[in-house]
This record gives sequence, C-alpha cells and structure tokens, in this order.
Amino acid sequence: MSTPSDQIPPSPPPAPPPYSPPPYEPPPTTVANDDRNIAMLTHLSGVIFNIIVPLIVWLIYKDRPEKSYLVAEAKEALNFQITVLIGYVVCWVLTIIVIGAFLNWLVWLANLVFCIIAAVKVSQTGTYRYPFALRLVN
Repeated sequence: MSTPSDQIPPSPPPAPPPYSPPPYEPPPTTVANDDRNIAMLTHLSGVIFNIIVPLIVWLIYKDRPEKSYLVAEAKEALNFQITVLIGYVVCWVLTIIVIGAFLNWLVWLANLVFCIIAAVKVSQTGTYRYPFALRLVN
C-alpha cells in the first residue's frame, strides 16, 4: 500500500531572486574634452562646408543619449548654416537687381564671424547659441 508521503507532490523550484535595478548613475556634469573639440570643429566647419559637417555630426550622434551635448551643439550649428544657406539663396535671387552681389559678401562675412565666435565660446564655456537662426531642426 501507499503511504501518505508517497502522495505529496514534489515541491516547486525556488523562485528567482527579486529584480533589483542597477544603481543610479547621475549624468556627467562635465563635458568630455573630445566632445567639446568635435563641437568646436562642427561650428568652425560651417565656414567652408556649410551644412555638411553639422548634419553628419548630428546624424551620427542623435540616437546616443550620452552625447546630448554634442547633439545640441550640432543642431545649433546646423540651424545656423541652414539660415545662412537661405540667405545665400535670397542673395542669388537678388543678383537680378545687383544688390544681391553685395549682400552675398555680407552673408559670407557674418557666417565667418559668427562661426569663429561660436567656436571660441564652445571651447571656453562649452555652449553657444547663435543670435539669429531659424530653429528648423529640433
């Protein structure tokens, strides 16, 4: 005959330990030197390459949350270079009445000056916002 101990089902396997989230790590308060240098070069590159370099930097780093500083600076440079490009198009249209040729030089000079100011400010304080730029890329 069977005994009562034979009729007891086996005990279930032990439960896994409760989930504990990883310890909280605050975001870095300082910006890496490499990121600051890339941001500075992104602003300076607008003088020669217009929107190409800021667009590439923004596209490469936009999905990385740890590179938020670099993404913000690349977007700022990209927005300014888009504004400058629109200025060049307007100047090209205005060459019909001759004033566009003069304004083209002013747009180029403003681009040069503001790109240099932005690069210096980024290398010193870490951030720069252009005084006038269409904020098309958010």
